[in-house]
Parts: sequence; structure tokens; C-alpha cells
Amino acid sequence: MSYTIEIKKEISAKKNTTSESIAELSAYIRNNSNITDKNIIITTENHFLINRIKEQIKDLFDISAKEEIIENLNFSKNVLYQLMIDKKLDIICKSLGIYDEHNNFLDNVPKYIVGANEEIRAYLRGAFFATGSINDPKKSRYHLEILTYTPQESVFIQKLLNLFDLNAKILARDKGYMIYIKEAEKISDFIKILGANKAVMYYENVRIYREEKNKTNRLNNCEQANMDKVFETANEQLKQIEIIEQNDGKMLLDDKTKQALEYRKKYPETSLKELAEIISVETGKSITKSGLNHRMRKIKDLAKKFAQTNE
Repeated sequence: MSYTIEIKKEISAKKNTTSESIAELSAYIRNNSNITDKNIIITTENHFLINRIKEQIKDLFDISAKEEIIENLNFSKNVLYQLMIDKKLDIICKSLGIYDEHNNFLDNVPKYIVGANEEIRAYLRGAFFATGSINDPKKSRYHLEILTYTPQESVFIQKLLNLFDLNAKILARDKGYMIYIKEAEKISDFIKILGANKAVMYYENVRIYREEKNKTNRLNNCEQANMDKVFETANEQLKQIEIIEQNDGKMLLDDKTKQALEYRKKYPETSLKELAEIISVETGKSITKSGLNHRMRKIKDLAKKFAQTNE
């Protein structure tokens, strides 16, 4: 079972008030149904959604919708469940804010459908039931999307989402519009809005684990990069020392710089900071990383002069 189905199944058990059911049904039928003069056809792979919609239609309009199983032509092993409503169409479409009093389709959802906070949540729930999906955070990137067929509906759902500061955006597709959210925390907030508490706990646990893992990886990468830099610097200094010794040039260095040269040869893989601490301990004379770096520059300059002369 996919993570999206798990979320939908969890919130399908949520009880609605009458106004919440109207908002939820309005969103679902607007975004996942075929409305004609004779009937409303709803098709889904999820039987629990069919049961929920049948129950809402019965409670709101005292109608028993007709259910049947049809063949799935999308090469999926799952069958499709189809619900047909062929009674009280006029009452249903007007009550759900889909048609106006003259039976014209309403591009924009009437304000009374989402007049309260809980009704807004219910409308978003219905839209998510219809065409929404959320990637499993354990298996893929963070991504939430809801597909719509009209620009008005996409803008409307985006506005509802952003009432909760979710930073939802819209992307035009070939066959409609996609409202999407990419931020992990915002997606988690949306799941809370739906009322899927178990799904939220799973999402948060995975998100925290991934963030800690990424943080550890970044630290490891940073540490590795620092180690690579230490080895590269040390190797360069050893090559410079080799040039000086091949040219019998140690006598041109002062005693402190000669000391730094010998300690670099003795500890070829240490950082300058570690080497400065070793020298301070073994000689009893304190030297800082900056002071040691100054001596190493003298070695570098002398090696450069020998190299230029040899060329």
C-alpha cells in the first residue's frame, strides 16, 4: 500500500459534520467526476472512498448511489470502482456549489462552501481524496501535489492551502494544473490539516532521521575535505623540503625554520595546528599555528628560488 493510500484510508474514517461533508463532496466531485444531464459518475481504485462517498450522498440527499466494479484499462492489477448517481442531480449540484440556480457550471466555488476553518480543511481533504498524492519520505524526495483541470480551481485550492502558510505553487501541465508543495515541514503541516495523525508521526520520524543523516553526511564530507586539504598541504611542503635538501640549502634557513622542516619530515600527515602543538610539547617552547605557517612560508620561498634557478 502506497503512502498516499495510507493517508487517504486513515482520513476516510474521519467523521464529518453536514457542512464538512458538503465541502468535501464539492471538492471531490469538482475534481474527480463526470457530470452529465443524466448522472454523476465517480471512479476510483479505492473502495474505502466509494463507501465514504456513498454514505455522504445517502446522509445528505437520501439517495442510494449505484456501485459497480469495472475493468481497469491502465494496465494496473487493481480493479476500478465506479459510483453512479442518477437522482436529484439538480439538488446535489446546486447544494454542492457546482451549478448556480440556472444550472450553469460555477467556475469559482461559492464562499459558503468554505465559510469556516473546518469547512476549508474538509474541502482540501476532498481535493486530496480526488487527485492528491504525497511521496513516501523514506523512498523519494519531498513532494505533494493535487491535480486540477481548470485554472480557477487550481488558484482556489492554492489560496486555501496558503491560508495555512504552506507556500503552495502552481505548475501548468498538458492536461490541467498541478498545485504542489516541496518543503518537508509544509507537507507535514498539510498532513496535520487533513487529520491523518498516524501518517504525520511516520512522516516526521522519517524526516528527522533523513535530516540527521544528511547532517552527519555533511559533517563527514566536510571532515574528509579538511583531511584531503591537510594531506595536500603536507605533501607540498615535503616536496619543497626535498628540493631544498637536494640543493644542500638547509644551511640557508634559520634554526627555527630548520626545526620546522625536521618536524614536518617526522610527522608528514599532521595538520599545521597539530604539528605546532607537537613542537610545543616536545621542545618546551610554545609555537602557534600562525608562527609555524610563517616558517613554512620561508621553506616554500627558498624551494621556489632553487626551482627557478635549476630551470
